[in-house]
Amino acid sequence: MPGPLEGRRFYFVGIGGSGFSAYANIARAWGAEVAGWDVRETIFMETLARVEIAVGGDPEPPPGYEVVVSAAHAARVPGRSRAELLAELVSLRPAIVVGGAHGKTTTAAMVAFALRELGRDPSWILGGVVPQLGGNAGAGSGWTVVEGDESDRSIGALRPRVAAVTNVELDHHAAYRSEAELRGFLEQWLTTVPAVVRGWELAPVTGPLAVPGEHNRRNAATARAVLELAGVPAAESEPVLARFTGVARRFELVGERGGVAVYDDYGHNPTELEATLRTARERTRGRLIAVYQPHVYERTRQLYRELAAALGLADAAIVTEVTGARDEPRPGVGGKLVLDHLPPHTRAGWAPTLADASALALAWARAGDVVVTFGVGEPWKVARAIVAGLPAGGEVGR
Repeated sequence: MPGPLEGRRFYFVGIGGSGFSAYANIARAWGAEVAGWDVRETIFMETLARVEIAVGGDPEPPPGYEVVVSAAHAARVPGRSRAELLAELVSLRPAIVVGGAHGKTTTAAMVAFALRELGRDPSWILGGVVPQLGGNAGAGSGWTVVEGDESDRSIGALRPRVAAVTNVELDHHAAYRSEAELRGFLEQWLTTVPAVVRGWELAPVTGPLAVPGEHNRRNAATARAVLELAGVPAAESEPVLARFTGVARRFELVGERGGVAVYDDYGHNPTELEATLRTARERTRGRLIAVYQPHVYERTRQLYRELAAALGLADAAIVTEVTGARDEPRPGVGGKLVLDHLPPHTRAGWAPTLADASALALAWARAGDVVVTFGVGEPWKVARAIVAGLPAGGEVGR
């Protein structure tokens, strides 16, 4: 049976992003030819085997291809926005969309995993790689499970049959003037959807889960409610949700050497940093070291105090310069602004680059410590470099 995109050809400008790589994967799974470009190699390109990708220079779409352009590269070449493409993808099959400030990737992944394990043959389009699903996108004949994005209001153009909002918190200050405006926008969108779940109205699940943390109990509660609306009774979904082992870059154990455990996490705002550090604290017999790469200058300007307070849950915090492809630099706003507001009890380390952060973390880490790298950009490279730099045998001196 031909896929719904059979015969079409797409060229993705920014194909290495978390969302664009998923759109590229679902497009080819649904029958389209896919190619793309990005300014540099990314971890998400590992999911795009056998896709022709140009790296560096300028994008050069081949003749006859539909061009889809990431907002970060909108000035480079004309084309469709990701919001327009995603709205089309959601319209092609009965869909479930999960949005919210925190937990949307994990919750959507839980839903897709449960549907697949229970034989419902879903498609999924996610903003993170799910090892149990084999990637960040996949094709089936049943429900399409999609992670929506409120950062650019694109979620408002999606028309699923089932929608969930995990929680509401102002995280995108350039798009919304207040949390009240964000909440109003999301509630307006929910009025267009036949069946709705609001995660904050649910009690956390109490049964066993393979993923740690109270936040994941809330994610699982939202996933269970969504699955019920999709026709899966809780008695069927709960044992499957208990087997879900997580999403890459969501408190992912990168390695353990020399008695030091190194985790990587996508968390980039205060609530996410706090939730992950509280979970990590339960796993250390030594010190907790956080490595944070701030993302977006406007978020850093608005939330530097809250970011510093969250990082204060660690015994030591290393902060790099901002990665800010989404907005322009602002005078006086940078990683140092966060670092300078750490609480006195937290050891502070300034590392302008990711290489500096890796070297400093290796200098500080001792046997029994837990190191967690945080951020949207490429802190995963820091985590891998730390693991590679730790001694393979024995323990790092205390």
